[in-house]
Amino acid sequence: MNEKKGIFEKLKSGLSKTRSGFLSGLNNIIGRGKIDEDFFEGLEELLITADVGVHSASRIISGLREDVKKNKLKEPKDVEQYLKSEILKIIKSLQPSAFSLQPKSNPFVIMVIGVNGSGKTTTIGKLASRYMKEGKKVLLAAGDTFRAAAIEQLEIWGKRSGCTVIKHQSGADPSAVIYDAVQSAKAREYDILIADTAGRLHTKVNLMEEMKKIKRIMGRELQGAPHEILMVLDATTGQNAVSQARLFNEAVGITGIALTKLDGTAKGGVVINIIDELKIPVKLIGVGEGVDDLREFEPEAFVEALFDR
Repeated sequence: MNEKKGIFEKLKSGLSKTRSGFLSGLNNIIGRGKIDEDFFEGLEELLITADVGVHSASRIISGLREDVKKNKLKEPKDVEQYLKSEILKIIKSLQPSAFSLQPKSNPFVIMVIGVNGSGKTTTIGKLASRYMKEGKKVLLAAGDTFRAAAIEQLEIWGKRSGCTVIKHQSGADPSAVIYDAVQSAKAREYDILIADTAGRLHTKVNLMEEMKKIKRIMGRELQGAPHEILMVLDATTGQNAVSQARLFNEAVGITGIALTKLDGTAKGGVVINIIDELKIPVKLIGVGEGVDDLREFEPEAFVEALFDR
């Protein structure tokens, strides 16, 4: 099996829960044999169930109604190709043509945000491993000082991938950790600095204000930093993931999404929802537990895997 085929099979396997429910529902709707009001309503409900989102689902169905009215679509079986085309159009409207987390400056600073339990620290570890394999010199910053387990987890990933980790004691000021990390990245000429941040605070300090402060310190100590603000979202939370992204985006401005746990959800349509509603590109997806299961998001491969029978 060639590498490209292997990657597709892995993605297809990771999307199995989403695809199974979606295609099963689609078969039932198409099997009715005619395009009528029940057909449209059933299809819209199916899209919403897959967490494509009310706004996106409504837009897709409106376009479908229009095509049927203009006689462009006559048979229910033609609808599957229409859906593939429309979903791909939505996703590609925003997606970069190549992996856009490649360093554009030195050091390249990635600020990683997201709530606890989303897979944030694990995503950082996998991303660091990827960069190390590419021959990059990577520094990690343990900026989630409010959770001792996050510091320990990042250290484990650091040892596993061969990265240095800048840390302070548990409960320390996160901004101080970030400051030290940026200084170290500059002084020791690291290619990449990946900074973890808190996903929940145990103090009266507002989480979003803390994120803004960290972003300000990065920019003050290194012009243009952070070069990437990557939000890690748990796909299994569906609409909650969209709400989380909206809040963080309003506070600090997200440049990309890493969507984890796609292999454990029937709500993979949330990819479409995020891109269409929030206008934020999905740059990485997690489709398994292994280091290599964090991969760059490719619209065509995603849509093919979603509809592949």
